[in-house]
Amino acid sequence: MRQASYRNSSEDERTCLAPSLVRSRGSGSALLAQLAIAFLLFLTLSARAADEAQLKRGELLFKAADCVACHTDAKGGGAPLAGGRKLETPFGIFYSPNITPDREDGIGSWSEARFRRALREGLDDEGRYLYPVFPFTSFTRMSDADIADLYAYLRSLPPVARPNQRYELKFPFGWRFLLIFWRTLFFREGPLQPDPDRSAEWDRGRYLAEAVVHCQECHTPRNFLGGLKESEAYSGNPQGVAGVKAPNITGDDATGIGKWSVEDIADLLKTGQTPDMDFVGSAMAEVVKGTAALDDVDRHAIAVYIKSIRPIHTEKKPAS
Repeated sequence: MRQASYRNSSEDERTCLAPSLVRSRGSGSALLAQLAIAFLLFLTLSARAADEAQLKRGELLFKAADCVACHTDAKGGGAPLAGGRKLETPFGIFYSPNITPDREDGIGSWSEARFRRALREGLDDEGRYLYPVFPFTSFTRMSDADIADLYAYLRSLPPVARPNQRYELKFPFGWRFLLIFWRTLFFREGPLQPDPDRSAEWDRGRYLAEAVVHCQECHTPRNFLGGLKESEAYSGNPQGVAGVKAPNITGDDATGIGKWSVEDIADLLKTGQTPDMDFVGSAMAEVVKGTAALDDVDRHAIAVYIKSIRPIHTEKKPAS
């Protein structure tokens, strides 16, 4: 009886243990599944957070570069970034292109590489030379990371179906192949490199001013071919955007902003107000909308850089 009892007991134990083992294995599988789901959720949330961070950085660059002002036909009631703004130049009339994510009329079919090529190399999606009315001469100095962030933000905006307008250029400027000569003279491709002899703040300010905000495009005079006169950088342009004079912002006391402090410059970039309690004109007001979106640290860095520019004395002339 003891033996039988022993067998029965063993069988009973096996009978009792088997479901326990099944439950343990089932619990382990469930735990692994839960861990896998949690890990996938973590990856999804991390990717979403990374995407949101990139879009936030891209939006800041977008505002600082003042993309809306040039790529929106505000006077004609056009949608933001759908192009059509009329730009009159000595070489003819340009109309800004549609840069919304529309696949037919905008840049919706552009890859990030094509977008980077436009900013870095001054080439469109078909590999044709872009006219320097688009400031790729400044945007080429942007970092790959910032270009990627800007691209991501533009792709997040609503597409607008608005065909681009043909340029009305004087002869022979409609021949794009002639731009090879202009590029040889005035275009230097490549991102801006830090200056080892300067502070990190100064480098940051130069990067923002030279590459992103592209201050020189308005505040440096141009020669008869439309190239920037680098030897007179920031000394003002009597024939600025839409014929509005861009002032001398070098450190000259008489004709520039030599009497301004770093804080004065930073305040103007935030509020549009000058030290003498005046406000900037409409062209600069558009720029201030962008620089106001930057934080105090970046605006101060730009001011530090601008304040360091060598003084250039220019003749005071009325706006043309």
